[in-house]
Amino acid sequence: MTDALGWRAKFGVLGPSTNTIVQPDFDDMRPVGVTNHYSRIFTPNAAAVSNESFMAGTSVIAGNVMDAVDSAMTCLPSYFVMGMSAVTFIGGAAGADAFEKSIVDRTGLGVSMGSAATAAALRAYGANRVAFLSPYFPAANAHVRQYLHDVGFTVVRDMCLQSPSWTGIAEVQPKDLIGCLKDLDGDDVDAIVQVGTNLSMARLAAAAELFLGKPVIAINTATYWHALRSNGIADKKAGFGQLLERF
Repeated sequence: MTDALGWRAKFGVLGPSTNTIVQPDFDDMRPVGVTNHYSRIFTPNAAAVSNESFMAGTSVIAGNVMDAVDSAMTCLPSYFVMGMSAVTFIGGAAGADAFEKSIVDRTGLGVSMGSAATAAALRAYGANRVAFLSPYFPAANAHVRQYLHDVGFTVVRDMCLQSPSWTGIAEVQPKDLIGCLKDLDGDDVDAIVQVGTNLSMARLAAAAELFLGKPVIAINTATYWHALRSNGIADKKAGFGQLLERF
């Protein structure tokens, strides 16, 4: 029997328990016939006040992923979507591939992750030279930079907001990120990427494409777009930028 609401796809969405942005973002992008089933990865709201404590926090998240996977599997999802991004970049391309394999091996299902989705989005736009923004600390940005390098992109520059806690990431107001995007922009950059799924940027990225005149890719938009297209769902959605409107 086909699910009454998720007759096209049932997405098991995995995200840290402290994350309050990715779930509503994904729901706002959801087309008819697709349902999102959020499974929270237990994450203490520890302060991330240094490179070391931030990376330790991501290790806690990674260590608790499989419990959330097993919980989500009880609703018989058809596909998984990662509602977190830092873990998907750790270790560059090799680390990302290993993490993806662990989900596929555990579930027998496909999965869309922020790292691979970002690369796919940049290729869709034809971008090569990128700048990126994160709420992370420098040690985590280094993994994002390594991943992008490994899959063939040139990182011109990056910026990390060094948010003081996991929940503090969600307290950053979109209007306060406009200056960051302008600082990252330049004639030497083809596209700007935002990582960190608890940073609210999906709608700002769409607006920034208009005033910067180039692709601005929010991680939540890229990941959900990747999940839809990977499942043969080609619906277009206005309000979240050219990625969901054109590709």
